[in-house]
Amino acid sequence: MAKPSWLKNPWAQDPWFETVAIAQERARKRLPKSVYGALVAGSEAGLTVDDNTAAFRELGFAPHVAGLSDKREMGTRILGQDVSLPVMISPTGVQAVHPDGEVAVARAAAARGVAMGLSSFASKSIEDVAAVNDKTFFQMYWVGSREVLVQRMERARAAGAKGLIMTLDWSFSNGRDWGSPAIPEKMNLDAMIKFGPEGITRPKWLLEWAKTGGVPDLTTPNLTPPGGEAPTFFGAYGEWMTTPLPTWEDVAWLREQWGDGPFVLKGVMRVDDAKRAVDAGVTAISVSNHGGNNLDGTPAPIRALPAIAEAVGKDVEVLLDGGIRRGSDVVKALALGAKGVLIGRAYLWGLAANGQAGVENVLDILSGGIGSALMGLGKNSIHELTPDDVFVPAGFRRDLGI
Repeated sequence: MAKPSWLKNPWAQDPWFETVAIAQERARKRLPKSVYGALVAGSEAGLTVDDNTAAFRELGFAPHVAGLSDKREMGTRILGQDVSLPVMISPTGVQAVHPDGEVAVARAAAARGVAMGLSSFASKSIEDVAAVNDKTFFQMYWVGSREVLVQRMERARAAGAKGLIMTLDWSFSNGRDWGSPAIPEKMNLDAMIKFGPEGITRPKWLLEWAKTGGVPDLTTPNLTPPGGEAPTFFGAYGEWMTTPLPTWEDVAWLREQWGDGPFVLKGVMRVDDAKRAVDAGVTAISVSNHGGNNLDGTPAPIRALPAIAEAVGKDVEVLLDGGIRRGSDVVKALALGAKGVLIGRAYLWGLAANGQAGVENVLDILSGGIGSALMGLGKNSIHELTPDDVFVPAGFRRDLGI
């Protein structure tokens, strides 16, 4: 029997949250300072990470008031997969914000009928993640030799990955004006002693890990060499920094190695790069600036999206990754030419706030917002959205590389 409302503790926190902003605030209060700082991230002055969300606020709608539709068709097909929402989980590195990490995210995505992107720098293996979400896509950086890249790719294929995501947008920008988080290379005794004061201030987070009998795993199992051990995140990062930078010929080569099936090039912000990607044989591009963690001063993806979609949208699937916090943001991206969007920080905050249920909560928030926007615009389906549904102010677009 449920307690009468007057017997409930008025200060008790409901695990459900109504916006992504509330999830972020709960994540901030729940996580140690350094862990939360890693989620906020950004680079240098934070111009790009701020513009990713600010740009969506500049876009407006022109709603109708009568003759609206009762239908809300939000299902679509992205990268060869039927999904319930035009939303995909973006691959993000080591998710030590929760013991279940990427597996919890994959389960949440499966429960809501959306696809999962898994980072090669993830804390859980492709085998474990693909086992709980049959719409998993494996993300790779250009790290190591061609032989090593093929080995990782074939491992992902054998595990059941439905496609490959190649991320190239990285210039290794160092330094943040607000300071970088103090994340250790591995959680050994020295690191735990140093990190202890931060952890003690977040007892719920510590208890969550204590129940598992383990500590945050800062290794990257998907980069484990045959017969070897998984490198640490920073060890893998170091190898990435010292690997010769890829060419367009390298992109075409890896695309050929993957063969049939979706191959996404992530990090495209220019029209000329989008056209080169098409020439290299990719099946999709993700308009993205690495969540503002790359070259600071790069504009928000939503500003670059219209020109790229106009240039190559008939040749490949165009996705958008960056700044999505609401269902209305998703609708704006679709109206301006995206086939779907990827989310990153939004689901990580949900994961930190309430594990798998928190990620499901975030996806439900987006679903509700998409439905509300469709109703206001008088649309039956996301497939009916056009640029005319969005007010784009003068000077908003950034038509790069034309």
